Amino acid sequence: MGSVLKKIRNVLNTKLGFFVLVVFCFWLKTYFTYQTKFTLGVNDSVQKLLLILNPLPMGILLLGIALYFRGRKSYWIMMTVTLLESVWLFANILYYREFSDFLSLGIIKSSGSVSNNLGLSILEIIHPSDFLVFLDVIVLGLLLIFKLIKVDKRRIKIRNAALFSVLAIALFGINLSVSEKDRPQLLTRTFDNNYIVKYLGINFYAGYNAYQTYKESSTRANASSSDLNDVLNYLKTNRSEPNVSYFGKAKGKNVFIFHLESFQQFLINYKVDGQEVTPNINKFFSDTNTLSFDNFFHQVGQGKTSDAETMLENSLFGLPSGSVMTSYGTSNTFQALPAILDQHGYSTAAFHGDVGSFWNRDNTYKSWGYQYFFDDDYYKQKTNYSVGYGLKDKIFLKQATQYIEQLPQPFYAKIITVTNHYPYELDKQNQSIPKTTTGDQTVDGYVQTAHYLDQAFGEFINYLKKSGLYNNSMIVVYGDHYGISNNHKKAIAQLLGKSSVSNYDLAMFQKVPFMIHMNGLEGGINHTYGGEIDVMPTLMDLLGLKNTDTIQLGNDLLSVNRNQTVAFRDGNFVSPTFSKIGNQVYDNKGKAVSSSLTAQQKKSVNEMQARTDKVLSLSDKIVTGDLLRFYTPSGFKKVNKKDYDYKYTDGMKELKQKQKSSKNSLLQQKNGNSTVNLFSTDAPELK
Repeated sequence: MGSVLKKIRNVLNTKLGFFVLVVFCFWLKTYFTYQTKFTLGVNDSVQKLLLILNPLPMGILLLGIALYFRGRKSYWIMMTVTLLESVWLFANILYYREFSDFLSLGIIKSSGSVSNNLGLSILEIIHPSDFLVFLDVIVLGLLLIFKLIKVDKRRIKIRNAALFSVLAIALFGINLSVSEKDRPQLLTRTFDNNYIVKYLGINFYAGYNAYQTYKESSTRANASSSDLNDVLNYLKTNRSEPNVSYFGKAKGKNVFIFHLESFQQFLINYKVDGQEVTPNINKFFSDTNTLSFDNFFHQVGQGKTSDAETMLENSLFGLPSGSVMTSYGTSNTFQALPAILDQHGYSTAAFHGDVGSFWNRDNTYKSWGYQYFFDDDYYKQKTNYSVGYGLKDKIFLKQATQYIEQLPQPFYAKIITVTNHYPYELDKQNQSIPKTTTGDQTVDGYVQTAHYLDQAFGEFINYLKKSGLYNNSMIVVYGDHYGISNNHKKAIAQLLGKSSVSNYDLAMFQKVPFMIHMNGLEGGINHTYGGEIDVMPTLMDLLGLKNTDTIQLGNDLLSVNRNQTVAFRDGNFVSPTFSKIGNQVYDNKGKAVSSSLTAQQKKSVNEMQARTDKVLSLSDKIVTGDLLRFYTPSGFKKVNKKDYDYKYTDGMKELKQKQKSSKNSLLQQKNGNSTVNLFSTDAPELK
């Protein structure tokens, strides 16, 4: 036994022996992470084999760089590479746990605009076992420091070092060819990062994503007006006609866009211990003057809330990685709904109780044509007024009324709430409903913050009624994205009263509320399938705005005979007949039917997949190529970002000037008597 250990130690005291040990540790921790930290959907023996293989090519290639150097430098390089790999794995574990996706260069670049409140979230996400990815770094470091493994100062022949590089490339070639056979056009058609990692590895994904980011940036430089031809040709045959029964019904009305943060459809009429979680939203949802859509899906990618806003006000998708608002919001040309309404006599304003730079809003909103942006600088702040991502909703909404009442009418006002945001924590004095009991710490507090949001929503609606705005406004309410990611399957199953959930169940779980309320509007539950990409054309038709030559990739949800294929950012889709999630096709009852489709059904599924791929790729071309700079709809004036300034002093000065030139704000209608006191709240912080 002693002789065996001596031989092993002798081998490890050679540079090649230590290299093999480091590669093995790298492979082991990566494979361990795949199996225990990610949900990659490995379905068969080929995919299992590829999952075992894919850490090796990039591992050998990167760590093999050290073999070209001699002495201690070689060991330093190996240890530095494996430390960086550990940090990369650790960061992705945390990001994936919350977002079911992998870190991208776009997200890393934009982290400065979204990281101001992430500290608490990260602490909630971390599990002790996550730190195991650093175990090899610590152990190997100690072995070297205490000279249990000695540094081999001999130089390895260049050709021997090169052999490992060749081996890495050969292994990657095998990996790629088998992957392409199992998943054709893996790198050209997939929109799902899980596939890249599952087949080719997390390190290849990093390089591939960096290339995609570079490609996106170079796309703009090489774009020309002819690139729009494909977009315009698509719109000629895919733009739906407005529903004559609804067209112009909201003409001249104020518009409120009420943003329900992280709010999912399953919360509607959901109860905990017999108590309704969202009684006010439930009542609003079933109101006879509310059009409520029960098959409405969020379609966000990594940009989450920023993707929802991008779709809502531009009818363009978010990016495969990163965020449109952070990557392109400052520089690109847009023809957004606020700018269109501005040019039709509307005041346009966004309200958000956090810093203006979050998601680059302070720059993006200028590109979108918002006249006003009331960020956290406009509100009174106290220590207990905020939680997580900004002012608590009740406090925020009450303070927002002082600016709402000053807006010249008609106005377009987007109200962004934040309290119902991960990690779903609320101080005890604001808790008024028990947590759920799934045992999942992330999930169980969700109903408490959702209930608080519902209370704030109810208070806001009461204010609109008391002030008179309710009768003269179209109130649009929507959930921006999921609150509970698909990584919490056991908890989701318990919430839905099921023993387990399928991929189809998880897709249906991504429904979010979408409601349009207006006095005199013929309401009811609308079962059409749609998503956030469809909001802008729907609202434009309701407002009676010409919408025949705009570049919008969604369709009016009220149109007759509209295409109901809902594209997800990862390339999957749902529809009233068939849905495709991953490699499986499901019918509208959730049964997997891939192997039993008729020829006609396969054709229908293929057409829906082609439409999904087309609309996503067109959106990416429009955004990354900044193609709207080459096209202007008739009657639209290009936005000049220099016209807008959101600083508090300038914003207040602008409001005062508008009060003089326009006599139709709510405040003026009330003869200068403020309506702020009409907002009644039970917020304990204000008592």
